[in-house]
Amino acid sequence: MTAHAPARRVPRRRTLPLRWRVAVAFAFASLLVTGVLALVTWNLASNYMFDQRQQSALGEFSANARLITAYLQRHPTLDPNAALLELEYDQEDSVALRADGRWIADGPMTDPATLEALAERLLKSAQTPTTPTQHIIDTRPVLATVAALPQRDGLYIELSTLSDLEQTLRFVRTVLLAGVGASFVLGLLLGRWAGHQALRPLTELTSTAERVAGGDLRARLPEQADADLAPLARTFNRTATALEQRVARDARFAGDVSHELRSPLTTMVNATAVLNKREHELSSTSRRALRLLTADLARFHQMVIDLLEISHDHSNQEHELEPCDLAELVSHTVAARNEYVPLHVDEPHPLVLADRRRLDRVITNLLDNADRHAGGAVRVAVLRRERHARLEIDDTGPGVPPELRQQVFERFTRGNRHGDRGPATGSGLGLALVAQHVRRHSGAVWIEDRPGGGARFVVELPLSAD
Repeated sequence: MTAHAPARRVPRRRTLPLRWRVAVAFAFASLLVTGVLALVTWNLASNYMFDQRQQSALGEFSANARLITAYLQRHPTLDPNAALLELEYDQEDSVALRADGRWIADGPMTDPATLEALAERLLKSAQTPTTPTQHIIDTRPVLATVAALPQRDGLYIELSTLSDLEQTLRFVRTVLLAGVGASFVLGLLLGRWAGHQALRPLTELTSTAERVAGGDLRARLPEQADADLAPLARTFNRTATALEQRVARDARFAGDVSHELRSPLTTMVNATAVLNKREHELSSTSRRALRLLTADLARFHQMVIDLLEISHDHSNQEHELEPCDLAELVSHTVAARNEYVPLHVDEPHPLVLADRRRLDRVITNLLDNADRHAGGAVRVAVLRRERHARLEIDDTGPGVPPELRQQVFERFTRGNRHGDRGPATGSGLGLALVAQHVRRHSGAVWIEDRPGGGARFVVELPLSAD
């Protein structure tokens, strides 16, 4: 039986965010519409202006051709040079008359060979010789018109420049292209604005959901007037209300159970204390059983205290915050433990808005965790990081594997020591309380690798505005 080859993992395609996809769609739609309009406008404008220029050139040519014909009829033997003096044309245009086999021209284009070749080509190709046609002569665009004259084997050519028309068309083309480019940018901005407006309810939903996930179970979406969004807001709010009520019930249940357990647990702790004082009177088997019972009772006692703390924190989400010198609080907590731990503090001391009791519990639990799993903390630091105060607690223990760094902040999680018994393993609630109290202060807690080995527990809290 052959083993199947492992399936290849197809990489996920990276796509633009929805807002930018809406903006790009608006931009390209605007580009398409204005591009089509610009193309149609360009074709209509260019054809219209060329037709007007052609009609103007034809009218001017017809008038000049009549004048030339009349002059040659009145003066059949005179030099035809004088005939050109009676014509009206622009300085950039050229006029040419062939009489008795000789070319007489005035204007920028007067080469006889060029004029002869052009006249022959026009007479052969044009179905209507008097219709102006476009040509390039000496790199200049012109409208050329030719007519055969009955007198003296005559030919009359008029070359009307198109330079002014080309300049006008270039300007129109530039304006249209600029308009298309501006419409693309405006479409992008309009799409960005429209996407922002359309996705604003989704943004509010995401923000509110993040607040609920962060522990603020009272967060709700505002009522929506939109008929499509109102059901979503109502459903979300009902779900959040049900979750808040469920958590409150669970907290009350944990609190009630913990209160009910305190009395018998106190009795058992006192009883084991009496037995421990008379341990020498017991057999070796009884002493081992007593040590196990004492260890389990100690862990059980700590668990009940932590459960009471958790239930109290859930049932009283509103707590007073006051400006607190984090460095002073940390130094007092460390000093109260009667153990030397190097303490590094940034100047000036960072101030945070805090519930002193809960923040003291955070520091205590982190130091207890270092004592229990890593032989104690080797460094405590209170630092300033832009808008946050940062508490670092280092140890030289085995560290925390990356795959467990989030899991250890969950309830009843003891990492790789899950299932061990004894007071050294803890209740599995200490770091969960740390995470819960830090969230109540709008902060964050995580684990890093300590330089040189071990773990570094990091707590960041917003600095006080005072």
